[in-house]
Amino acid sequence: MTLALAPQFLSRIRRDEPMSRHTSWHVGGPADIFFSPENRADLAAFLRNLPPEVPVFWVGLGSNLLVRDGGLRGVVVCTHGAFERLERISETTVYGESGVACARIARQCIRWGLGPAEFFAGIPGTLGGALAMNAGAFGGETWQHVLELDTIDRRGREHKRTADEYRVGYRHVEPPAAGEWFLGATLRFEKRPAAHANEVRELLERRRATQPIGAWSCGSVFTNPPGDHAARLIEASGLKGLAVGGASVSEKHANFILNNGAASAGDIESLIRKVQETVARQHGVTLTTEVRIVGEAR
Repeated sequence: MTLALAPQFLSRIRRDEPMSRHTSWHVGGPADIFFSPENRADLAAFLRNLPPEVPVFWVGLGSNLLVRDGGLRGVVVCTHGAFERLERISETTVYGESGVACARIARQCIRWGLGPAEFFAGIPGTLGGALAMNAGAFGGETWQHVLELDTIDRRGREHKRTADEYRVGYRHVEPPAAGEWFLGATLRFEKRPAAHANEVRELLERRRATQPIGAWSCGSVFTNPPGDHAARLIEASGLKGLAVGGASVSEKHANFILNNGAASAGDIESLIRKVQETVARQHGVTLTTEVRIVGEAR
């Protein structure tokens, strides 16, 4: 894509940036333009300068994202490293910007004696991504704690929203208006003076014992169907260890797909389809992807 941008943004722009550098699966073709804003004013000015027909994608830690091998046409805005303010604003409320890692929210709330926030330690992404999909772990969900939100639209205008303006379900969030993205949120917790770091440590130990932590993955690939678990259905279908190219279904947790070091996005997407087809054939259940799949095939 040939796109003329104002000189003020050039130091924070990379063209043809491999998205494999910005996703936890370590795969993905190039983004036409990759923009790392300095702050909200910088982001607003950048958005105002973009032609309205240019697609905009957002990425934090890239933990719930599969970018196809042909890459992304348009602009990728990276929030991690830019929007990382996290502060306590009252006895029971916390404000976090969209680029804050969820694990940091868990740790800081423990220090503040607030909870239940331990579940955030099990979400391998940023608050922005957690808000976009109502991410959860260990029985907790993000939107159980949301009070208010700051968003920004394509014209660089900021908006204040309340949680009740959104329709929220399991791993699903419908915004009141299209074309707005999360900048931050006010979260409500309870005072838990006895809360301490051991709670997070115990949850993380449980996670390490049951999930392939440290491997290249996106976390859970599929949402759990009503009354069941995707991992149980995949394992019952005999799919643990199934491989396509350099991608395989984890032997440790069947709802994880691993890049064993040489996978392409195409390998991973093909494996996702094979798992869906097999589970549907054997159990009559259609698995829905939790991971967001974007971009063009090679």
